[in-house]
Amino acid sequence: MSNKNFIINIIDKDSDSQTIHTRFPPEPNGYLHIGHAKSIYLNFEIAEKYNNATCNLRFDDTNPSTEQQEFVDQIILDIEWLGYSISNRTMFASDYFEQMYKYALQLIKQGLAYVDDQSASDVRKTRGTLTSSGVESRFRNRSIDENLDLFQKMKDGLYKDGEKVLRAKIDMSSPNLNLRDPVMYRIMHANHHRTKDAWCIYPMYDWAHGIEDSIEGISHSLCSLEFEDHRPLYDWFLNQLKIHHPKQIEFGRLNLTHTLMSKRKLAKLVYDKVVDGWDDPRMPTISGLRRRGYTPDSIKAFLNDIGVTKHDGFIDYSLLEFFVREDLNKISLRVMGVLDPLEIEIVNYPEGESEWLTAENNPEDKSQGERKIPFSKHLYIERSDFMEDAPKKYFRLSLNNEVRLKHAYYIVCKKVIKYKNGQIAKLLCEYDPSTKGGWSNDGRKVKGTLHWVSKADAIDANINLYDHLFEIENPDSSEGDFLDHISKNSKKTISNCKLEPSLKAAKLDQKFQFIRLGYFCLDSKNNKGLTFNRTISLRDSWAKKNKGSK
Repeated sequence: MSNKNFIINIIDKDSDSQTIHTRFPPEPNGYLHIGHAKSIYLNFEIAEKYNNATCNLRFDDTNPSTEQQEFVDQIILDIEWLGYSISNRTMFASDYFEQMYKYALQLIKQGLAYVDDQSASDVRKTRGTLTSSGVESRFRNRSIDENLDLFQKMKDGLYKDGEKVLRAKIDMSSPNLNLRDPVMYRIMHANHHRTKDAWCIYPMYDWAHGIEDSIEGISHSLCSLEFEDHRPLYDWFLNQLKIHHPKQIEFGRLNLTHTLMSKRKLAKLVYDKVVDGWDDPRMPTISGLRRRGYTPDSIKAFLNDIGVTKHDGFIDYSLLEFFVREDLNKISLRVMGVLDPLEIEIVNYPEGESEWLTAENNPEDKSQGERKIPFSKHLYIERSDFMEDAPKKYFRLSLNNEVRLKHAYYIVCKKVIKYKNGQIAKLLCEYDPSTKGGWSNDGRKVKGTLHWVSKADAIDANINLYDHLFEIENPDSSEGDFLDHISKNSKKTISNCKLEPSLKAAKLDQKFQFIRLGYFCLDSKNNKGLTFNRTISLRDSWAKKNKGSK
């Protein structure tokens, strides 16, 4: 983390008098998205910045009805993929259930908590509003002994779900609605993914949050901005219990255009099969970004650039794409693939012969070496790279116009062969054997350079092309159902693409630039033959926007 922010300024001052200890506390009820990556980055980078500092991964597994081991495993994978070690630093809120229960008994004995028989709807109705005080429950003044007895019976499973709750006794007229006797425990007869059926009462987040931080010795509890109004309650619980009291600091959430950061809505996309799972490359989940070909370094560079502020940010998605391009340009192997093949025949090239040409793997990194690509009489180029009746400034292939084949030779189109329906079937071209490598000794200028593959050596592949999942910038703010704004053009699969033979050996962790087409990677879930996902196009819309604003 190279950029300073207000949180770092606070911790800088505190680091002289205490050991810095942060935590990232996800609930395992879904896959992490890039909004979570901001918190991961902030908490783990702070731990790396200070001497003897640590960061815990703590699962807030206090709601068994929505949590699964699958989500636990995926969260661990995502954090490690981002480059952070969680060895011996993985915690679970469920490990503290017994201690939380004892702390609840302590508050009851202090006369600061009571068992309420009201229904959930009645609790909401009597809570009041921002302009009117709440109404005290008729069960608020039960004796300490009665509350202890009822809470024990809640724990022993003698009541049904929703029949009773444990509430903190604070102030029903407080201007902060979170302090109006918040619920601490609810009854839930559900199987927990770790504790199984050991418990049927489960702590609410506001009660559990501070206790978890305290037990783990957290120094700075970094939360997103919606918890700012919850901080007085966080403080109240810890003050009444007289236990270690971390400093809670709130920061703005990350929101991106053309996508969502609501885990509930992302889950709906998955369970309604709008997308192909949590790791669909159109999803903003970390696993989706990984499958699409984004890199940890590009995501962290983006998060470092946007920084940390005291207000929720709404960032143009093209800024994230800018950092993805920056990183992929440095590390990607250059290869050639043709998505919409048009055959060309080099009429003056010897029949039945072929040769192997030398091509650099990455002009940005010479250490990645070179490879050999086959050249022969019959080749494929992109259909869009030929125009029969080309305008004056058209620099691709046209009749009697000379172009360069990347790494190969200059060619000129001499004749167009068509099917009966008028569609172009093949181009007849001539090559200049003296221009091997794509350069001429006579210095003549050729403006157009095309990618190509040898027909006889090409391998077939499917290509997935992705775009924004939503048509509008902010689907969360629109009226009606957010599903109404799903883009019909967010995914296109092209079959029968032709790729150079070196891609037979492509590996899942490799990044490729298909010359002139964009950045691609192997699809980790391909089950229909060789399949590549386009990570991102070569066009940089962020740079274009910035240039236009200057």
